[in-house]
Amino acid sequence: MKNMEDIVRQYSAHEWEPEKGRTAVLLIDLQEYFRGIIDPILGNIVHLASAIRKTDIPLLFTQHGHAPGEDHGMLGRWWPDLIMEGNDEARLIPELKAGEVSPIIPKNTYSAFHETGLEKKLRDMGVTDLVIGGVMTNLCCETTARDAFVRNFRVFFLADGTSTVSEEFHLATLKNLGYGFAALLTCKQATAYLRG
Repeated sequence: MKNMEDIVRQYSAHEWEPEKGRTAVLLIDLQEYFRGIIDPILGNIVHLASAIRKTDIPLLFTQHGHAPGEDHGMLGRWWPDLIMEGNDEARLIPELKAGEVSPIIPKNTYSAFHETGLEKKLRDMGVTDLVIGGVMTNLCCETTARDAFVRNFRVFFLADGTSTVSEEFHLATLKNLGYGFAALLTCKQATAYLRG
């Protein structure tokens, strides 16, 4: 993978910084099902989450899952292997200590905003800036970032705090989001801005 600081500089249309008092961090689907995809970014995410917990900045997690027997919609028709609620693979990875102090938002499709109450939760907290990390870069993370943008949040996307099945998919998302939807950041930059 290329140097992420160079990629952030190259692909970002805006060099914005998240406004500390109006920012939340949203970490998407960091579950055992995706362990192999998460491992390359795990250190970055754990460090960021640990730093955020030492501030008053909201840190939220999503957890993707499907109830047995329900209609899984288009997602179920597209993917033959879904994450089923209650399975070990559905658990958030323990290194993040997600359930201890951070809200967990259950979801069953790509966007963290779809029928989850996330937008109201963020508005109630006074959030205008949303930092997004997690998996998969080009599916749930990208869809959530685009949804956040059209809901008038300033979006910050973690270039080295998101991961997917290939570098090609990852870079394509960074190019597209950096051009039209999100300011790109490294986890180190996000930590520095938000701890500041």
